[in-house]
Amino acid sequence: MSDIDKRRVAKTDLTYEEMQTFASHKDSHIRCILAERLDLPPEILYFLAEDNDCEVRRLIALNPTTPRQADLLLARDVDTSVRCDLTEKIAQLAPDASATERSKIQDLTYDALSVLSRDQVTSVRQILSEALKDVVDAPGDIIRLLAKDMEVVVSGPVLQFSPVLTDEDLIEIISSRHSDAALNAISKRQSISESVSNAVIKTNEESAIADLLSNPTAQIREDTLDMLADRAQDVLTWHAPLSRRPKLSLHAAKRMAHYLADNLLKTMQERKDLPDDVISSLKEEVKKRIDGVDDPKDEEIEIDPIEEVRALHKDKKLNEELLCQWVDESNWIFVTSGLAVLSELRRVTVKKIVASQSGKGLMALTWKAGLSPQMGETIQFKVAKMPIPNILKMTEKNEFPLDDQELSWHLELFDDG
Repeated sequence: MSDIDKRRVAKTDLTYEEMQTFASHKDSHIRCILAERLDLPPEILYFLAEDNDCEVRRLIALNPTTPRQADLLLARDVDTSVRCDLTEKIAQLAPDASATERSKIQDLTYDALSVLSRDQVTSVRQILSEALKDVVDAPGDIIRLLAKDMEVVVSGPVLQFSPVLTDEDLIEIISSRHSDAALNAISKRQSISESVSNAVIKTNEESAIADLLSNPTAQIREDTLDMLADRAQDVLTWHAPLSRRPKLSLHAAKRMAHYLADNLLKTMQERKDLPDDVISSLKEEVKKRIDGVDDPKDEEIEIDPIEEVRALHKDKKLNEELLCQWVDESNWIFVTSGLAVLSELRRVTVKKIVASQSGKGLMALTWKAGLSPQMGETIQFKVAKMPIPNILKMTEKNEFPLDDQELSWHLELFDDG
């Protein structure tokens, strides 16, 4: 490279003719110096975007004054480094979030962004995702495309941070069985709605639910928290985040008191945001553990309670409220005995229906026992331990989802003669 040419191409007052001359210079180093200038007219920049040297094209891709037509050309460049640097240029404009810089993001040609979002090289799509993840007015269809990317390094940033994604977008992605890592990213979003939280929980993916519980801005219904508290005994990763959830119900706190580690139980006991009755229940459980008091359920299970349950039924004390109490206390033999007495079925038949994990069969059992459809959902979830997505729900009018004839038919399937 001639020192004279090097000095000439770097001078501040290049004429248009000199720019044209250096753009066709045989030495690629001279063309590289020219490509870094911020005072080149669009036609010179576009000309250099077609240079046969990838280093020249890479520098044009990084040049913030490169026209949009050239950006589109470079988005299809055969060299990966050129495409990556084009997306890097976008990334450098994004972080400060000023109105001016965001307007520059908007000014980038939509076609160039669309091409980059479909690039075969993961690193190109990843850079673009990182650049656009928190841009409020990023193109919606490009954000949705990145969100559905099968590579979590691409989908993760927009799934966790993009304000462009709606609840409907997120629920669609959740229901499409994307990777567990994508569910984790969604679970960490700020201010997750109840509908999105429910969709995550219905996947039954333990890690994603743990992240959701750990997210203080995620809205989770009280009855859903109660169900998770019932399910959490054998899911250690849920214990700590559940114990820190705000607005825990008395039911959830009592249930958790039976299985939380001592340190978590004491942490819950010291919380200032729980009602007095919840704190009292926790203190009682702590005292039991300190005193070494065994849970009486263990002894009760050894004694067949069927006659006691029949007596309760005769005295009209066997009702849905009492069954719920037994369920909450995990007194399963009382639960199955109560269902048998109320439905006038043999206890072995009741156990067979529970073991089947058939939503229709369990709703039929609930109906035969004269209990509510809501209790049918509870029995499916808490007694039969059915996965959330498989639970047969009651209708919007709080009625059984099957008519009497269908309910009777499903009971007959379990007829033990």
